[in-house]
Amino acid sequence: MYHHILISTDGSETATKGLDHGLTLAKALGAKVTIVTVTEPFPVYAAAAGGAWVAPVDMGGGYEESQKELADGILKAAKEAADKIGVSAEVLHVPNGFPAEAIVETAKTRDCSLICMSSHGRRGLGRLLLGSQTAEVLAHSPVPVLVVR
Repeated sequence: MYHHILISTDGSETATKGLDHGLTLAKALGAKVTIVTVTEPFPVYAAAAGGAWVAPVDMGGGYEESQKELADGILKAAKEAADKIGVSAEVLHVPNGFPAEAIVETAKTRDCSLICMSSHGRRGLGRLLLGSQTAEVLAHSPVPVLVVR
């Protein structure tokens, strides 16, 4: 049924629940696994632009380097979790992307048959202010999405 599971993680405690669930499912099904983490572009708030967010700028590499180090740590821990239960997993860092878009695009390009991710379960104002990457993935995914809470 599911031959290739894409598991997204940001390294948070909530995301780790999704990672663990996805790895357990992959082991039970004998499915291939790709674990992805996405780091976003440096946000720039420009008062001169009427208080709007504007396109990211090059900050001399410091921001991108720190994001890469963060992603490497997240993916190392995820790979170790996969190895610990005997699941072969490929890891992928998508830099300077928007998480939902990058997750959906990765699922398409890697021929994934399921996306497994977690959700914080925010509602109301919290969801409105923070947005929901999970909701975006659910709305745009070409494959089933398993949401773990």
